[in-house]
Amino acid sequence: MSLSILSALSEDLLVRVYECLDPPCRKTWRLVSKEFHRVDSLSRTSIRILRVEFLHTLLSKYPNISTLDLSVCPKLDDDVVSRLALDDTVSTSRLKSLNLSRATAVRARGLETLARLCHALERVDVSHCWGFGDREAAALSVAAGIRELKMDKCLSLSDVGLARIVLGCSNLNKISLKWCMEISDLGIDLLCKKCKDLTSLDVSYLKITNDSIRSIALLPKLEVLDMVSCPLIDDDGLQYLENGSPSLQEIDVTRCDRVTLSSLVSIIRGHPELQHLKASHCVSEISVSFLQNIKALKHLKTLWIDGARVSDSSLLTLTSSCRALTDIGVSRCVDVSDIGMMGLARNCSNLKALNLACCGFVTDAAISAVTQSCLNLESLQLESCHLITEKGLQSLGCYSKRLQELDLTDCDGVNDRGLEYISKCSNLLRLKLGLCANISDKGVFHIGSKCSKLLELDLYRCAGFGDDGLAALSRGCKSLNRLILSYCGELTDTGVEQIRQLEHLSHLELRGLKNITGAGLAAIARGCKKLVYLDLKLCENIDDSGFWALAYFSRNLRQINLCNCSVSDTALCMLMSNLSRVQDVDLVHLNRVTVEGFEFALRACCNRLKKLKLLAPLRFLLSSELLEVLHARGCRIRWD
Repeated sequence: MSLSILSALSEDLLVRVYECLDPPCRKTWRLVSKEFHRVDSLSRTSIRILRVEFLHTLLSKYPNISTLDLSVCPKLDDDVVSRLALDDTVSTSRLKSLNLSRATAVRARGLETLARLCHALERVDVSHCWGFGDREAAALSVAAGIRELKMDKCLSLSDVGLARIVLGCSNLNKISLKWCMEISDLGIDLLCKKCKDLTSLDVSYLKITNDSIRSIALLPKLEVLDMVSCPLIDDDGLQYLENGSPSLQEIDVTRCDRVTLSSLVSIIRGHPELQHLKASHCVSEISVSFLQNIKALKHLKTLWIDGARVSDSSLLTLTSSCRALTDIGVSRCVDVSDIGMMGLARNCSNLKALNLACCGFVTDAAISAVTQSCLNLESLQLESCHLITEKGLQSLGCYSKRLQELDLTDCDGVNDRGLEYISKCSNLLRLKLGLCANISDKGVFHIGSKCSKLLELDLYRCAGFGDDGLAALSRGCKSLNRLILSYCGELTDTGVEQIRQLEHLSHLELRGLKNITGAGLAAIARGCKKLVYLDLKLCENIDDSGFWALAYFSRNLRQINLCNCSVSDTALCMLMSNLSRVQDVDLVHLNRVTVEGFEFALRACCNRLKKLKLLAPLRFLLSSELLEVLHARGCRIRWD
């Protein structure tokens, strides 16, 4: 493209072109010319920063950033944030969304600085920051404009901290408190009294009682309520919702052991506009009363009743009443058979997701009926459905052209011919074949040659799968970003070396592959530069040459499992020093590593580790200074 043509294009036109490009194309776009690069700098609104040393430069370069993700920035701490505040070239005035998930070294001082610096802040994620407590909550409450807040697994947060958030950020409309185990009824009551505009609330796994549900029922705008595995909530609590929370559209009471059908019926009676009802593993069986009342839910799209006793007649009645269903979960419903599934297929032709895991009486006839009637099917879970054979998979391949996700884990009837039929689902993105003992390289070849869009593949313990099959996958499924090959005992370096062709691979599990050596690992490291997660547990024959290559090439690794590996002191120190983004490491049963080796290796990465697994005796052998530094940086150590 000549300079004259470039100069004729207005900035507005260039911005419009830029907005039509996907992320990879935008990266190429900004390399074309200085003008294109300038448009990229001005138009970009979101960024995910991987290395803290680039934080100031990138924020200065992109002045219009509204979404900032620092969740994978390992060295982020209060000092970095303080320096950011002193830099006049950095503007955060437009920042609306901030992701600090797992940023365990950012404490109260840093959070208060960020809250004062980012005046337009509306969405914040501090989930899995185990050191986030009441002081940090008080600091964050300075950002009064926050509307969405995610605090999952902030284990140190109590009612006091939640109160500071509630009083400071009264405009909250979405909040997630999942696994915040110190939160009680007192905190939930104050939240509901002060934040009347809440539309989404997640209190999953909290030990709250019925008193909290009574408070929640007073929220006039609440649309989504998640309360998975709340052990103290029972029918008396859910009764409050019958005449409360008038805007409720979605509720999840999965694994609430004290909840029965009677309370679900009361919720249904009080909310005829309910669209999503998730009640997996909390009801024993479907009653007549439930079937009669659910007829009123004409707009119901999602129904999860996994683990309940559901007869074929009940399933027929249910699906004939709720024809708008697009997502049904009946896994582990032992009485479900072909008759019920055929009725479901007739009544719910708009079905997009179906979970039949562990439904032992479902056969090929049911699968054929579903695939022929539900042409929009996108997700099908068939784990441990042992009566499914190649005949059912043939129907799947013929009719389910929109299928994106298929789980056939532990399906004895899946064989090579079945995989040939499955390969006709050319839009498949995720495929699980773990524990399928009757598949071989021949079947996997079909997947590799026809499922070019595949993103995730699970071949856990597929004993008949070997090097030739892996080579076919590596050639044909270039988009794979997640690959599980654990305990595929036939694999050797010859096959594993082919993985280097998968340039987009970010998650790789090779656990228990005793035939691969340093040569195989080195080939992977050289080719798969985007690896983020790597599991090498029990890969006992990988020598230091493989780990040296990993240290040199795999600079994006954030999580690695080296348990029972033959790594030496020197190689471990090099790994932990060079892998500048590593945050989660398992280092159990490393017989060639001495105490001094562990000490030097951990000192090399102690300022970025967030999770660490070690043998318990090392607690008394490592220096107290090192352990104190790890704790101060927010690293959680699991002593095995």
